[in-house]
Amino acid sequence: MGGRLIDWRCDCVHSGWQIEGSFTMWGRLLIVESELTELPYEERIEYLKSLGVSESGLGNLIRATYSLLGMRTYFTSGEKETKAWTILSGMTAPQAAGVIHSDFEKGFIRAETVAYDDFVAAGSLAAAREKGLLRSEGKDYIVQEGDVMLFRFNV
Repeated sequence: MGGRLIDWRCDCVHSGWQIEGSFTMWGRLLIVESELTELPYEERIEYLKSLGVSESGLGNLIRATYSLLGMRTYFTSGEKETKAWTILSGMTAPQAAGVIHSDFEKGFIRAETVAYDDFVAAGSLAAAREKGLLRSEGKDYIVQEGDVMLFRFNV
């Protein structure tokens, strides 16, 4: 990895806060993030371990931002594709279904749900169902971060 050093200086006013000084630390973090993008996946993981972290700063920033904004992600998965959907924390299953289409919310019956890690280990919703990992959740279910969901509805 390169031994470059960025001495980024800032003197600005943002949202009423005065920010001054040298941001050499931020420059180093930007270099690490830049170098990570150039590495193959296996080397990226090894490089992060050598720094004593398990995730990039960008991943941590995204998680912190989602948390600060009160957002969650859930997934839908079929044979051809898996999609991620962003919702507000505290949304019920019918409200989360409504993010896909308003008819899903109006005609909500139930949500077949499996935790993300269980889904990945099983390999598919069908396999999760066979292993008894799929749960049937009703209208009051609060969607959890990483839930993989199949909505049952009738319009």
